[in-house]
Amino acid sequence: MTTDTRDVAADRRTGYTLPQAYYVADEFFQRDLERVFATNWLFVGSSSEVPRPGDVAAWSMGRDSVLLTRDDEGVVRAHHNVCRHRGCRLWPEGSGSARVVVCPYHQWTYGLDGALRAAPHMGPDADRHELSLRPVHLRNLGGLLFVCFSDAAPPFDPAVDAVEPQLRLHDLEQARVAARQHYTVAANWKILVENNRECYHCRVNHPEFCLSNYDFGIAGDSRTNRQYEAAVADHHRRWVEQGLAPQEVSFADDGWFRVARLPLRDGFVTESLSGSLIAPLLGRLPSSDVGSLRLVTLPNSWTHVDADYAATTRLTPVGPERTDVDITFLVRADAVEGRDYTVAELTAVLGATSEQDWELCELNAAGIRSRGYLPGPLSPVTEGSVSTFHDWYLRCLEGDS
Repeated sequence: MTTDTRDVAADRRTGYTLPQAYYVADEFFQRDLERVFATNWLFVGSSSEVPRPGDVAAWSMGRDSVLLTRDDEGVVRAHHNVCRHRGCRLWPEGSGSARVVVCPYHQWTYGLDGALRAAPHMGPDADRHELSLRPVHLRNLGGLLFVCFSDAAPPFDPAVDAVEPQLRLHDLEQARVAARQHYTVAANWKILVENNRECYHCRVNHPEFCLSNYDFGIAGDSRTNRQYEAAVADHHRRWVEQGLAPQEVSFADDGWFRVARLPLRDGFVTESLSGSLIAPLLGRLPSSDVGSLRLVTLPNSWTHVDADYAATTRLTPVGPERTDVDITFLVRADAVEGRDYTVAELTAVLGATSEQDWELCELNAAGIRSRGYLPGPLSPVTEGSVSTFHDWYLRCLEGDS
């Protein structure tokens, strides 16, 4: 049985969740890969995941795979993970180190800059320049790496202008990976993004998160609270004085990213169970009074950057009802585990919050796939950002983004 995507799209109601087929049908999943993921900027990881010359990492999205390398000059590069001989994948999923990249099939050899170094038995007429690895668009956003598989990448500079001044003092380029968590969630990737785009569910489901965070203030949430508004005004003034350049940019001009620095609750200087710092201050921050910088990039990431650590979340759609999630925790490069921080404390809040979300997303997915599902109304008070995501997604699906 096949799904006519045009008929399903015609049934979509603005202000409601999407029709069932968007979350479960393979036809929509394939369109998502080709029209959403292949044409937009995707978060692939932090530069700290390839910190030294010789470091290599590969990440696959749908039918594409990107090979990240840090070359001998210390430059991070991105190429298609495809040998130029007969198309063999060069590097398996994950990271490692190498002086050169050697194809496992016929031993064609590439430098970390992508240049073809050796092609056994190809004769003197083989054009090594012509047969170098094909580059993938790569941009570095304050230590966060984004790739685009399309030949024509969409604009990236608006994100640089909005995010880098706010991220600069955290200096994630000088951070290192302290912990990683990997999950496979039995839910469509859009369900995970929808969940991230509202805090309607936070108070009941995220006790650890709500210790340090207000459960409102997210884009698209119109609730007001005097205590929160006072905290925003007070913190904003101090952040300006510290050179943190606070500015909220929320999917401006139908864009693909949101950045905002949010205040934490009284008594909390980071997202920890105690409220106290759990690792040394990042980068060149002048104090611990910096709140929590949040970055959301559609379609596949969100990042928390606090005074003492950062946590990146990357989504990888694997099937219509399966999404792989990788969470990476970063601390300053000279922090020593067991002396300056513990992994248990570092991951306590956002690790617990993530696992709570994955359980909710799987319950949500189970209900959506059932015969009883019909699209439900989104709250005009708390779920405005879910509607914003739907609008962006549908523009991509229609080829207008």
